[in-house]
Amino acid sequence: MKENDELLQYRIHVTGYVQGVGFRWRTVREAASRGIKGYVKNMPDGSVYIEAEGTRKQLRDFTEWCRKGPGYVESVTTDVYPPVNHRDFRVKY
Repeated sequence: MKENDELLQYRIHVTGYVQGVGFRWRTVREAASRGIKGYVKNMPDGSVYIEAEGTRKQLRDFTEWCRKGPGYVESVTTDVYPPVNHRDFRVKY
């Protein structure tokens, strides 16, 4: 397996005006179109938290999408973890 094929998990924290603008539902659609597994959820502080599993390239491209919106994104932070083998990508409540 090449390094770019290795599965990783990114824990992504998105801040800004990202709740009430369809961010979670668009995230589900973007993740599914890229073959990424995991979940997205709104946080009490108004941010959005994402656990995303895929290859380094998939996750890098997905993170770039997160920086653009929908809504108004102020910041995106990413931490890398070993995958936990999510089965799909969904909204978590």
